Amino acid sequence: MDTPTSPTRLPRRKVLQWFAAAAAIDLTDLPSFAQSASATTGYGTDPDLTKVYSPGDVWSLTLSDPERKTTVALADLIFPADEFGPAASELHLVDFIDEWVSAPYPNQQRDRDVVLPGLQWLDEESNSRFQKPFSRLDEAQRTAICDDLCAERPATPDLAKGARFFERFKAICSGGYYSTPEGWAAIGYVGNVASGIFTGPPQEVLDQLGLEQTVKDG
Repeated sequence: MDTPTSPTRLPRRKVLQWFAAAAAIDLTDLPSFAQSASATTGYGTDPDLTKVYSPGDVWSLTLSDPERKTTVALADLIFPADEFGPAASELHLVDFIDEWVSAPYPNQQRDRDVVLPGLQWLDEESNSRFQKPFSRLDEAQRTAICDDLCAERPATPDLAKGARFFERFKAICSGGYYSTPEGWAAIGYVGNVASGIFTGPPQEVLDQLGLEQTVKDG
């Protein structure tokens, strides 16, 4: 079962805003977007999120077309379309990941050194097992590989190497997915909205903590 890549990329500004939102949840301690514009050392200043950028205007993107296809297939296996929300590919998560591993920040550069070899490893493992790249496998075949990577103790050193990549890739995917409105809805997060009443914590939470409800309705 092929997993198609998105025919068009998301607007660069939207992805960068998404990128900032993921950093705000302390995924990898991304440096502040409030860095001084007068900085003359290091990797330079952060993108201006009030501007409209095209791919490559801020930093060059990294993923090749085969890498994007592998990324889409793996992200959709982690976040498939279900009753909780859309598939990762529907949210263009591949664009977020491409931005992430292309960014000049130290933590993102470390992730780049994990993700790019990991994507290559995944295709090599897929070709070894099924004589096809990962993006062309059916769901059962993709799951078979990833199940081996999720084992508490991977069977071989090579699988242990793949497992380290898979663990980091899942974290980056989660940071991107749950920085979108669709991801918020999947976990029941309503965001910064006004509430007419506050009834306190649910009773089952209070029972678990051994606490008593002291907040009155209304």
